[in-house]
Amino acid sequence: MVRLRRKWLALVVFVVFVVGVMMGLGAVSRRPDDDDDGAGGGGGSLWEFMPRPRAVGGGDPLAAPARPAPASPLPAGPPGETEASDGDQAASTGLVKGDGANGSSNNNNDNNNDNDGGGGDVNYDVHIFYYAWFGNPRFNGRYVHWNHALLRHWDAKVAAAWPTGAHEPPGDVAASFYPELGPYSSRDPAAVHGHMRQLRHAAAGVLVLSWYPPGRKDDNGDPVDDLVPMLLDAAHRHALKVTFHIEPYKNRDERSVRNDVKYIIDRYGNHPAFHRYRTSSGQALPLLYVYDSYLTAPDAWAEILTPGGAQSVRGTEYDAVFLALVVEQRHLGEIARAGFDGLYTYFATNGFSFGSSHHNWRSLKAFCDANGLLFVPSVGPGYADASVRPWNQQNARGRVHGRYYEAAFRAALLTRPEIISITSFNEWHEGTQIETAIPRKGRGRDGGAGAGGGAPYLDYLPGPPDMYLSLTRKWAMRLRKEKQQWLM
Repeated sequence: MVRLRRKWLALVVFVVFVVGVMMGLGAVSRRPDDDDDGAGGGGGSLWEFMPRPRAVGGGDPLAAPARPAPASPLPAGPPGETEASDGDQAASTGLVKGDGANGSSNNNNDNNNDNDGGGGDVNYDVHIFYYAWFGNPRFNGRYVHWNHALLRHWDAKVAAAWPTGAHEPPGDVAASFYPELGPYSSRDPAAVHGHMRQLRHAAAGVLVLSWYPPGRKDDNGDPVDDLVPMLLDAAHRHALKVTFHIEPYKNRDERSVRNDVKYIIDRYGNHPAFHRYRTSSGQALPLLYVYDSYLTAPDAWAEILTPGGAQSVRGTEYDAVFLALVVEQRHLGEIARAGFDGLYTYFATNGFSFGSSHHNWRSLKAFCDANGLLFVPSVGPGYADASVRPWNQQNARGRVHGRYYEAAFRAALLTRPEIISITSFNEWHEGTQIETAIPRKGRGRDGGAGAGGGAPYLDYLPGPPDMYLSLTRKWAMRLRKEKQQWLM
């Protein structure tokens, strides 16, 4: 009996040990997007009280927050969803179908020779936001954007508590991370080709260029349209594609955007690297992102985006797939009424806005499917804009050694998207870049403090400089594989 009791005691101890190990593993593997970060589902609450990320370069980043959002045509999805429901197993019936699931394109302009070899290792259904606004003395005569000033909070009382001033490259750059290429110029052909090699390594097939019309620019940079030919040529060399992210500018409206679209297609539409998207009707159309699209009224957009509009581009040589930015819940009905073909979420901060909150994505996808729209979720590796907005820590999102990025990809894949967009390749000011970065200690010329007190640079350690390129490739290939399964 004593021996039997000892055996039972040993068995109980073993079971308790196994349960403890399993609980510990569960805690370690808990994803960042499982946390309740107070985002809420819609209602515009965060938008009401927080500054907008992203508008470092143009527009008015310090404008008063938008009014709260009224009721939306669809409910928010339940928070913390981690598994697809049985009802989500059906294939999407959206308006358009993207480039081939095997990574090769269906578009006439996308059948290029791969000069770097291995034509099947990029995914044209992975789009990535790209910024060509950087400059240095060698190519621009001065530093551009790397020396960005610290932005003041719109509330004078809050602003008084924070430092002011501008960064002083090359040691002190306006970023929370330090680029492996140093403070490069977007006009440097070597830097541009280096970027294309990195994008090729990441398997992100379509570069989405932040673009202003000729002669226009963001508040802190130079015009970028004259760089487009070099970017297209470099992209073509590496079997990549380029499309355009039409930024807001003074007096932008539906008529000026129509002119922008005409200019883009007339000037760049025949380049072999110009991205075209195969629609369900078999057309190969340009696909264009319109940032801050909500600044123009839906009825005004309808003038160019609906077939009956007075200056409609539909059915003309300037027809395209137009994607609107969804920020607040109320934007959904406006986007559908305006005649847009789809929507994207842009912001890399999970919980910052209705659109960027991962737990809303399945509801957004359902709305898009019901209205014949394309849903393009935007994933990001994190968010860190303290180098330009030191007062905005509530919107910061740590990278957690890549776990935040992978959680965003998982949430996106649960919606079965045609396209996933990435924020960003090189928006260094907001710390959303996947471009290679290296550790660096001091900011100042003497290795000490820089603007704003010289917060130390973050880095990708213990990962290598190309850590986020490799993670992007992993998920680009997984998207391709899963799309093949969805088609089956």
